[in-house]
Amino acid sequence: MTLTKLTGPEYVATRHDAPDHPSTQPPNIILINADTYRYDNLFDRAAMPVRTPHLDAFAARAVRMECFYAGSFPTIPERTDLISGRYNWPWHGWKSLTEQNLMPKLLQNHGYVTQLLCDCPHLFNANFHQHFNGAYAIRGQEGDTFFLRMNAPIQEVMPREKTRTGHHFQDKNLVDLHRWINRYWVCEDDTFPPRTAAYAVRWLEENANYRPFFLWVDFFDPHEPWDPPEYMVKKYDADYDGIPMLHPNYGKASDYTPAELRNLRAHYCAEAELVDRWVGRILQKVDDMGLWDNTIVIFTTDHGMSLGEHNRTGKSNINDNDDRRWPLYAEVARIPFLIAAPGVAGARTVDLLAQPVDILPTLLDLSGLDVTPPVPFHGASFAPALRGEAQAPLRNFVICGSYLRKQGETVSPTAVTPVLYTDKWAYAPIGPDSEPELFDLEADPLTEINVIADYPAIANDLHAKLIGWLRDLNAPDEALAVFIQ
Repeated sequence: MTLTKLTGPEYVATRHDAPDHPSTQPPNIILINADTYRYDNLFDRAAMPVRTPHLDAFAARAVRMECFYAGSFPTIPERTDLISGRYNWPWHGWKSLTEQNLMPKLLQNHGYVTQLLCDCPHLFNANFHQHFNGAYAIRGQEGDTFFLRMNAPIQEVMPREKTRTGHHFQDKNLVDLHRWINRYWVCEDDTFPPRTAAYAVRWLEENANYRPFFLWVDFFDPHEPWDPPEYMVKKYDADYDGIPMLHPNYGKASDYTPAELRNLRAHYCAEAELVDRWVGRILQKVDDMGLWDNTIVIFTTDHGMSLGEHNRTGKSNINDNDDRRWPLYAEVARIPFLIAAPGVAGARTVDLLAQPVDILPTLLDLSGLDVTPPVPFHGASFAPALRGEAQAPLRNFVICGSYLRKQGETVSPTAVTPVLYTDKWAYAPIGPDSEPELFDLEADPLTEINVIADYPAIANDLHAKLIGWLRDLNAPDEALAVFIQ
């Protein structure tokens, strides 16, 4: 299904080809976003043994942001931060895009043509496509019943007690609907990553001579359901002979047997490898078209995923049998960010604390564009550090949070709760049982050992920083009330 927004009357630009304007043209921008892509898929193989040869090769020519964290959580709130340069979780949760600062619009004002290509089913529903010159969606992810096939029965793919709670079309769960609507594929070419990448490759072939362009490619994978070809899964879990574990339960990892949990992780790993393979196809086309010298290329994600850590499988508690609050621990909050840009030396790391709100200011800085946004950015540019210049920290802490309000005297018993991260500490003001937690990231990077009893003054200081940050943002009183006793 093709969904396209044509150029609106607010955009008028003449074509600028690189040979005619070599010194005045801002760079092209390619933003590749893969949903639910854990940081340790790339950078800590001891934790997640995912094969990522193509992103490894990209990292060898890119700058890696070592301390990059999600901001607003989950899917659409994070992308709203990214597209606007402003935090949104203190004000609202998942909603249609209404922000004044919009990356494609700001770029269009400087002569860019803008294109969105995605198989993430939520971007069109949240009206992201309305702000690009062109937009195309590949349909069918995560129970998107865009084209019914009622002659074929909807099979039970996973037992209901092993997957996410919820009833959808025909009283089925999401993994059953996903497999049915996509004809229970077994071949790699039928899966979403190669289909989405193929559109990106073709778009580059048809637009590479135009400068400047902005291409946003949004893979929903490795978001669940995790249904790569089973022969890929076997590389990670060769001996399993039970029901394939394609979808987490968004609840307790202990609901799975050890073998089932290992197979669930294997499905995630294989799906992440599949994304790497087809992101690599896009990067190869960048190379084929000779675009590296005039194009900024980014790979990132919105958040990670718990795969057994903290006795959780999922990223939020959507399970009738789990009564815990879910803080945004490191396996969810810490995310990969790789960027290659003209004039930026690669194969380096930058350890500034940064978040998606910083991406838009950084892109404008790298592109040499003088932009006054309709409303001030919350984020700041880390372009000087990318160029190898001395740069003071953007901030001394970051907060990964989700829209949260009190329900009576407290928040929901299954709420997603924020975590504040510094270089050394992670502070959860509302832990699983509502009590605060503190973690020493140097000794405990996966935030598993609560040391608040040993460092109460540190926790109090970080709590004060959280309150101060919300006040500095002029967050609503309802957001502050959650954290003020």
